[in-house]
Amino acid sequence: MEEEIDQGQPLREDKDETWRRSDEEQPDTDRKMGCCEKFQQSVSKWMLPEGLRSTYLERANCCPPPIFIILISIAELAVFIYYAVWKPKKYWVTLDESLWSSPLTYKPGSRHEAWRFVSYMFVHSGVEHIVGNLVMQLLLGIPLELVHKGFEVGMVYMAGVIAGSLASSIFDPLSALVGASGGVYALIGGYFMNAVVNFREMIPLLGVFRIVTIVFIVCADFGFAFYRRFAATDEGYHVSFVAHFGGIVAGMSIGYVFFSAYSQKLLKDPRFWICIVGFVIFIIFAVLFNVFFFPAL
Repeated sequence: MEEEIDQGQPLREDKDETWRRSDEEQPDTDRKMGCCEKFQQSVSKWMLPEGLRSTYLERANCCPPPIFIILISIAELAVFIYYAVWKPKKYWVTLDESLWSSPLTYKPGSRHEAWRFVSYMFVHSGVEHIVGNLVMQLLLGIPLELVHKGFEVGMVYMAGVIAGSLASSIFDPLSALVGASGGVYALIGGYFMNAVVNFREMIPLLGVFRIVTIVFIVCADFGFAFYRRFAATDEGYHVSFVAHFGGIVAGMSIGYVFFSAYSQKLLKDPRFWICIVGFVIFIIFAVLFNVFFFPAL
């Protein structure tokens, strides 16, 4: 009898110890969330359908931080300040000759300088132009990069920039091009497609608000771009609006694939290869068009 009691006692201690450890390992559900956790939770509601939010919150961290969208915004702001402060004429409010003569601006007569098809994104035509682009790309880019990281956001952004300039060179070949609207619209297009496709899995009121807000911003910006292209009476080059179309198409295709593939491998997604092949075909066609059908003026 004594042996049975002696043998059972350690078992009870082990059992108690196991219960004690399991209680210690259980998360404290009463603990208040910090500011970072609240922000990550808000990001998950804005960017992901309900089934993926818990997975994101388990992995969520700020390492690495949204470095791409921050660095590209700083670079664009630095170029704007350079032309506004060190080469001042009327550039704070409108275009001027120093902007047109910039080696970064895309001009139809300088299309043989291939870097201009990308570098135009650093040059903006005034305060309202740079502020609008920076606000939009930071508001969308930071949450997107927290979820999808810098590579995906960077690829979508640059695809929009390239698609914007190439589309402009084909469909509006006599107009110049400045601003990062191609990249911004690529982010908007990718985010919009995700909002529409995942609408039923999102908070209904939040989904309606996101879609309505995007449509309103796009319509307002397109209206201003149309005015600047066709109604403005400024002398010199006209600024093309076609980059907006090129950017948003890139976002609604490539951006949608990248941003809908959370926690999935892109290389195994057939949509990824369809979009990549389509984008490469478009680039080849645009390059051949610029070289053979509409040579530099």
